[in-house]
Amino acid sequence: MVETLRAEKLTKTYGEKVLFKDLDFIINENDRIGLIGTNGSGKSSLLNTIAGIDHDVTGEIITSKAYRIGYLKQHPELPEDMTVMESVFAGNQKVFKVIRHYEDALNDYSNHPDNKDFERRYLDAEAKMNEDDAWNTESRVKTILTQLKINDMDQKIGSMSGGQQKRVGLAQVLIQSPDLLLLDEPTNHLDFDSIEWLEQYLSKYKGSLIVVTHDRYFLDQVSNHIWELSFGGLYEYPGNYQDYVAKKAELVDEQLATSHKEQQLYKQELKWMKAGAKARSTKQNARIERFNQLEDKVKEGTPVDGELDIAMGQQRLGKKVIEINHVDLEIANNPILKDFSLLIQNGQRIGISGENGAGKSSLLNAIAGILPIQGGSIEIGETVKMAYYTQQMEPIPDDKRVISYLTDIGQNVVDADGNKISVTNLLEQFLFPKFMHGTLIRKLSGGEKRRLYLLKLLMEQPNVLLLDEPTNNLDIATLTVLEDYIKHFNGTTITVSHDRYFLDKVADRLLIFDGNAKIERYTGIFTDYLKSKKEDAHPAENNHKKASKTVEVKPVEKKEKTKLTYAEKLEYDGIEAKIEKNENEIAEVSADMQNYGDDYNKLAELQRKLDDLNKESDELVARWEYLSEFAE
Repeated sequence: MVETLRAEKLTKTYGEKVLFKDLDFIINENDRIGLIGTNGSGKSSLLNTIAGIDHDVTGEIITSKAYRIGYLKQHPELPEDMTVMESVFAGNQKVFKVIRHYEDALNDYSNHPDNKDFERRYLDAEAKMNEDDAWNTESRVKTILTQLKINDMDQKIGSMSGGQQKRVGLAQVLIQSPDLLLLDEPTNHLDFDSIEWLEQYLSKYKGSLIVVTHDRYFLDQVSNHIWELSFGGLYEYPGNYQDYVAKKAELVDEQLATSHKEQQLYKQELKWMKAGAKARSTKQNARIERFNQLEDKVKEGTPVDGELDIAMGQQRLGKKVIEINHVDLEIANNPILKDFSLLIQNGQRIGISGENGAGKSSLLNAIAGILPIQGGSIEIGETVKMAYYTQQMEPIPDDKRVISYLTDIGQNVVDADGNKISVTNLLEQFLFPKFMHGTLIRKLSGGEKRRLYLLKLLMEQPNVLLLDEPTNNLDIATLTVLEDYIKHFNGTTITVSHDRYFLDKVADRLLIFDGNAKIERYTGIFTDYLKSKKEDAHPAENNHKKASKTVEVKPVEKKEKTKLTYAEKLEYDGIEAKIEKNENEIAEVSADMQNYGDDYNKLAELQRKLDDLNKESDELVARWEYLSEFAE
């Protein structure tokens, strides 16, 4: 294998903190490296070092003079007064310089056709265009921008959102085709179509790649090595993310000093990865997992604990959680919701995804009372205690220390069993080691501040949790902890995200925003939804497709229907009582299953009953949503 880049003794400090020390590594041709680590561990700093733009680093990067590196930063620096196309071609890369030189030479020669120097310069520039195959560059740029959902090539950079600018920066670096491609969170602000396109593009890429991303499905698809940056050291694992999790689970078993909770966290993640997307059909998977846990309990004769337990206590959540009735919402003449109704119940896991700019965050803002609606009503239950993790978090006092910021809320919290959990233990569970507890907040990285802010919200012990794009700001390790928290959370969660892996783990009911107030409803995990969309788009290739598992409330053809019939009104008046009765029966059956761990015949009988009750629950909620469209 041909050596392409070598690093020796790289060391970087940030204030008193050592980000990495004496790192040695080699990047070979066709290496596809996923760089992971907690927020603040130095991932972006390492990319800056490799790219040669961080000069406060000791050590050496060794490459040939011809070796080219392309770098997409988290926040690309683009000229705001230029158009999209001008900005892309303004880069310092060789192909862009060749194109600009040709355009200048052509302009001079066109204005002075009798000037021999201009003619010779033009002919040299034309030959260079041929040599570097630069003629097709503009077409390739437009193709990449279109795939990244940038369609207005004449739009000024300064008028674009941060997410749009990130996509322009991604197009600029992809068109370079460098020897080494550095991508810092490339999937942020991309919808699932663009992420899938990027996966395919990188799978055919001829150079080497280092990518920092929270998207674990993306890592699985594009990486053949995982590098973990942790406490100043760099640890290399061959294979993709699933291979890394398997190896990490083995390592933490071997390290006696590693906490029991950390061991169980990696084992749990490995179990999820091994299950495979095909087997993760939401409720069925949850039931199978519960049955398997009970089976293990009988075989081993010991209680089943085996998971990271961060289940905090919370205020009781009553029957009424959130009722959205015939809501209309419009922003700047852009329709977000139109006659939209939704009954949100206790214990539901709702995921929201779809087109950028279609209003996903606006729905959360409306539920939280931040954004006024133009019609209808949003009713919040009296027992609801809501926490909202927003993309723009509230200011955090820089002069406070980490532990003081949390002790302002309380010295401890109570878990689901009534036991007190100290702030110190909570910080450790959320990946703040003891030596960081006294650190001033201003010394934290942006990602570490986001993690601290999340912990503060959870310490308030809500029973309804709203999450707006949490994967854009949190590292993989923190997301794994958050996923485990939601798994044990007894309340209701509503999550906006484009992260397929995260949505698969935290949501089993989906709202897909397609724009112009069109919203699809899907019961199941996000991977299954994407698969069903592909099958629908190519029906000829799926003649033997199984019946859809979707419980979808499609827009009703009203046929001049404007109100409920008398019989429907009676049904509507009584349907919430039926929903509550169904919920109670599900809770009773679930409790019974816990009490029959040694009777597999009884377990199988209860499982069948639970399946029927869950199906009935879906049907009742779908019927309520239909009837509510015509209720006065």
